[in-house]
Amino acid sequence: MAAPALTFVRRLCWRPLCEISLNSEKRGVSLEHWERKTYAKKQKPLPSNSALDGPPEKRKQKLSWNGFWKASFFHQNSGFKSDLLTFKRKPLLSKWKMDFSRRVPAVCIPAIHLHMTAATMQVSQKDFEKAQEQLKLLKKDPGNETKLKLYALFKQATEGPCNSPKPGMLDFVKKAKWDAWNSLGNLSQDNARQKYTELVSSLVSAESAGQKKDASPEESRHGGYETILVTTKNNITKIMFNRPDRKNAINHKMYREIIKALQEAGKDDSTIAVITGNGDYYSSGNDLNNFTNVQPGEMEKMAEDGAVLLKEFVGHFIDFPKPLIAVVNGPAIGICVTVLGLCDVVYASDRATFHSPFSQLGQSPEGCSSYLFPKIMGLAKANEFLLFNKKLTAAEACAQGLVTEVFPDRTFQKEVWARLEAYASLPKNSLAVSKQLLRSMEKEKLHEVNSKECEVLKERWLSDECINAIVSFFQKKSKL
Repeated sequence: MAAPALTFVRRLCWRPLCEISLNSEKRGVSLEHWERKTYAKKQKPLPSNSALDGPPEKRKQKLSWNGFWKASFFHQNSGFKSDLLTFKRKPLLSKWKMDFSRRVPAVCIPAIHLHMTAATMQVSQKDFEKAQEQLKLLKKDPGNETKLKLYALFKQATEGPCNSPKPGMLDFVKKAKWDAWNSLGNLSQDNARQKYTELVSSLVSAESAGQKKDASPEESRHGGYETILVTTKNNITKIMFNRPDRKNAINHKMYREIIKALQEAGKDDSTIAVITGNGDYYSSGNDLNNFTNVQPGEMEKMAEDGAVLLKEFVGHFIDFPKPLIAVVNGPAIGICVTVLGLCDVVYASDRATFHSPFSQLGQSPEGCSSYLFPKIMGLAKANEFLLFNKKLTAAEACAQGLVTEVFPDRTFQKEVWARLEAYASLPKNSLAVSKQLLRSMEKEKLHEVNSKECEVLKERWLSDECINAIVSFFQKKSKL
C-alpha cells in the first residue's frame, strides 16, 4: 500500500488544481474538529466512514475526503514526524481513498517550490493597487518612455499578453502604446505586477530624493577666512563671527575679513546677507589687544590706521546693496551694537544684551550711532545708552526700536532661520532696489557722520583718558 500512496502524493503535489503548502503541525487542520463543525452546520449525522466512527485506534485509518486532510509522514529509520501536508479536496479526486496506517518512505519536497498560496497573491495585488495610488501623487512628469512602460506593464498585469488589434500607422499615440504592450510578449501577470510596482517605487524614491535635495541644498563654504565663517545656503550668505574663545572680540584681522565678506556678499547671487556670532556671544566688541604692544612713538600711526580701518568698515555697512539682517544670538558690546542701526532688520534671542561703554573706556560713539540712535530710540534714551553706558535687555532694545523682534532662546535659531529662508525666496532684484531706495535718502549724511565719528575717535585714542581706561581694564582683568 505504501507505493500507491507515494505515487498519489507525488501526483497531488504537482497538480495545478490543488493548493499546497508546507506548514508546521500547529497550523494543520484537525480532522475531528472539522468533521464535527461541518456536520453540525448541516445538521446531519456523521457518516459511517467518519474518522470519528469506531474506536480511537482506528480513526487514523479512516481519513475522509470531505474537506481538509491531515497526514503525518514518519521517517522510516528514525520515526521522526515531518512537516504536515495540508491540501483541499477537488471533485476529480473524490473517489480516492487512502490508508496511512502503514509507514511510507519519507518524501522530500522543497518548500520554496510549493509556497504559492492565495495569501501571497493578495499581498502582491495589494502592492500593485498601492503603486497605482502612488503614481497619481507624482508631481513631476516621468517622461514619455517611462509612461509607455508603465502603461504596458499595467495592461500586461491586468489583461495578460497583448490581445488588441494593431492600430494604424497614422495613429501614433495608440501605436506607441500597442508596441510597448506587445513588446512584453508572454510576461506573466504576476511578473508584470512586480515590475510595475518596482518601477513606481523607483520613481517615488527618485522624486523624494530630489525634493529633499531641493529643500536642503548643501551649504557652500567660502574659503580664505580665519576669524569668521562665511557660507551660502538657500540664497542666504551668512557671515559668522568665529572667535568664541575671545567672545568674538573684533581684532584688526577680523575687521578686514568682515569687510571682504561684505564685498563678496554684495556681489554674489544670494538674496540677503545675515550677520551672527558663533558661541554664547554675538560679539564683545573691539578687542582691546589692538591697543597693546604699541611703542610710544607709534601711537599716532596706530590711531591713524585704526581710524581709516574703522571708517572703511562702517562704510561697507552703509553701502551694502542688499537687505542685511543681524541675528543677535547673545550679548553684544561696542561696535557690533552701534552698526545694528545700519542693518535693515535685527532679530535677538531673549538672552541677548546690548551695551556700549564708550565713556567708561574714555572713547566716543561710532558706527553712525551718534546720528541714528537718537532717531531710533529718541534723544533721551539714546543719551542714556551712549553717554551713561546703560545696558539694555533684548526686550528693552526691542521696545526702544533697536531690535525688530525678540525670540525665546530655545527656539531662536529655528524660528529666525525659517523666517529668513522665506525672505530669501522673495524676488532678489526687487529687494535690492527697494533697499537702495530707502538708504539713498540718507547715504551721504551717513558717510559724513561716519567720517566725523572716526576723526573724534582718533583723538580719543591718543588721549590720556582713553589710555588710562584701557590700562585700568587690563589691570582689573589680570586680578580676576
